[in-house]
Amino acid sequence: MAIELRNVTFRVGAETQIYETSLTLKPGGFNILLGTTLSGKTTLMRLMAGLERPTTGEIWTNGENVTRLPVQQRSVAMVYQSFINYPSFTVYENIASPLKVAGFSRQEIDEKVHRFADLLKLTPMLNRLPRELSGGQQQRTALARALVKGAELVLLDEPLANLDYKLREELRDELPKLFEDTGATVVYATTEPLEALMLGGNTATLKEGRVVQFGSTASIYRKPNTLESAEVFSDPPINTAVITKRGDQAMLGEVVSWSVPEKLTALPDGEYKIALRPHHFLPEGDGVKVSGTVQIAEISGSESIIRLKVNGNVWVSQAPGIHSFEYGEKAHIYFNPDHCMYFGTDDHLIDL
Repeated sequence: MAIELRNVTFRVGAETQIYETSLTLKPGGFNILLGTTLSGKTTLMRLMAGLERPTTGEIWTNGENVTRLPVQQRSVAMVYQSFINYPSFTVYENIASPLKVAGFSRQEIDEKVHRFADLLKLTPMLNRLPRELSGGQQQRTALARALVKGAELVLLDEPLANLDYKLREELRDELPKLFEDTGATVVYATTEPLEALMLGGNTATLKEGRVVQFGSTASIYRKPNTLESAEVFSDPPINTAVITKRGDQAMLGEVVSWSVPEKLTALPDGEYKIALRPHHFLPEGDGVKVSGTVQIAEISGSESIIRLKVNGNVWVSQAPGIHSFEYGEKAHIYFNPDHCMYFGTDDHLIDL
C-alpha cells in the first residue's frame, strides 16, 4: 500500500504536535520513524492509521483520499510498546482472532497461527492465558496478532522495547525479511539510531513534530543533510563544535588544528561547525589530539564512555576497551579528520 501525507498538520488546542509534513511511503517498503520521545512518531502513526484526523492536509493511500475514512475501513494493523491482548482468550485465540473475523478456514488459521507462534517463540504458550505470561511474552502475542492479519499497512510503535536483548536482536533480523514478499508497507517507530541502522530500509528523522529528513537509512546516517538530522541519528549524542577555517587549516580553539579536505579549501575563511560521532574518538592513537577535563567516565560492557569538557563544549567518547578516568582529570582523545562532518553556519551539510 502506497501512503502519502500531503501538507499534514495536527494540533490539539493551541499546541501543534505535527508541523506541516509531506511524506510518501512506497508499497512494500520498510520505513522507520526515528526520534526521541515526544518527537511526533506515535502521532504520525495514528494519523496514518485513521485513529486521528489531520487538522489540515490530506492522507492518500493507493491514489485514494482516505483522510476521513475510519480505521475500521482501512487495511491496517498497529502494535504499541504497551501490549494489548484479550484477557479471556488463550495465546492461540488471541493470534487467531483477526483471522476468524476475516473468515479464514480452520486449517488456514491453524497454519498461520503456528507460523507466527514459531517465529515469535510462542509455540509452548499457545494454550496459556495472557495473565500467565511474562510481559515480553504478552508483547510477542500482540505482535503476532498484528502480523498474522496480513494488513497492507503495518504500524509498529517501538514493538520490541519490552523484549529481552536476545529476542530483540533476532526479531530485528527477521522483521524486514518477514515483510519482503507481502507487499505491506511497514512503518516502525524507534528512539534508537542503532535499531534503525540494523533494520535498514528508509528512515525519517523527527524532531519536535517535524520531519527533518527522509531517505535511505544508510545514506542519512552517513550524510545527514542538517546538523539537526545528525543529532537525531546519534546515541550517545553527536559531538559538535564551532571551528575557524584559515586557508587549508581548521582551528578548534588556539591549539588544535588539522588540514581541511581539499574540497573545503575553496570555501571562504571563517566560522563553520563540525560534528563527530562518539565512536570516532579513541583514548589513544594517531590523528588529531584533543585535550579536555573529564566530567564523567563509565564502563558500559566492553566499552568506555567518557565525557570531556573541550574548549567550552562537552564531548563524548565511546571507545572499545576498559579505560579508567577520574572526575576532573586531564585526558586526551584522538580522532581522524576524515570522520568529521562539516556544516555551514546555517547548519546545512557541506557535501564533500
